[in-house]
Amino acid sequence: MTRTIAFVLFDGAEELDFAGPWEVFTFTGRLQEGTCTAFTVSQNGGEVACAKGLRVLADHSFADCPQADIIVVPGGIGTRTEVDNPAMNDFLRRAGAECELVTSVCTGAFLLERAGFLAGKRGVTHWASMDRLRELGTVEVVEERYVEDGNVVTAAGVSAGIDMALYLVGRLWTPELARRVQKGIEYFPTPPYAEVAIPTLT
Repeated sequence: MTRTIAFVLFDGAEELDFAGPWEVFTFTGRLQEGTCTAFTVSQNGGEVACAKGLRVLADHSFADCPQADIIVVPGGIGTRTEVDNPAMNDFLRRAGAECELVTSVCTGAFLLERAGFLAGKRGVTHWASMDRLRELGTVEVVEERYVEDGNVVTAAGVSAGIDMALYLVGRLWTPELARRVQKGIEYFPTPPYAEVAIPTLT
């Protein structure tokens, strides 16, 4: 079964939040034919200005977006306004209702929460926004790299989206395929300053 993956974009989306999972899933599709395809979608289609200045052309608008099996919602500064965007909330509710999996990276969790997908579920977001997510009172916030609850999968900040995507490749297809993808994209992080760069979450 070929799964179709929709990456939801908006102005102020954090680049690696979607580019990391995009690399994992599209590499999977090239490595093993018939696994998955991916496309991008934004409210009006066309150009999206991301958080760090990268400009991306979305393949579809909300109006002409084809049905997807999986939705990936990135975070970024743009989520602060997108949570109050009726068009975004409407689209996520409609499209997500038909999906096998609804996922987010970083503060994309706030968009899933507003659309109703995280009510009563466990979820995670960027470490600096965990308290803000807890304060909403609808999500059991956990301190994990990624967490799956029902058909909703959330990942912590930015690079955690790569881990989430690799996990999903292993779960939806095979762990062996996920290992081949991980090797293919050479994802074996060894950050030089890890001992001082990782913040405490509590």
